[in-house]
Amino acid sequence: MSPAFEAFLARLYVDRSARARFLADPNREAAAAGLTGAELAAAARIDRAGLELAARSFERKRREPKWLAHPVARWWRSRRSGN
Repeated sequence: MSPAFEAFLARLYVDRSARARFLADPNREAAAAGLTGAELAAAARIDRAGLELAARSFERKRREPKWLAHPVARWWRSRRSGN
């Protein structure tokens, strides 16, 4: 996987407008990123539902305060909520 392809995928995960453009026309968006033929084909085969799910997860994690992501904090919250 080339650095250009990795950057393209990262952009899809974090940039909502880039992701919307990609989902509307994957080939055009991937070609605009300068991907190779094999990378264009791989981008066209991307799991769209998985892309959206991962993007939402990453967005939620970016919004969450860092200390809440710590395993001890998660354990403490689960104990307090009775889960």
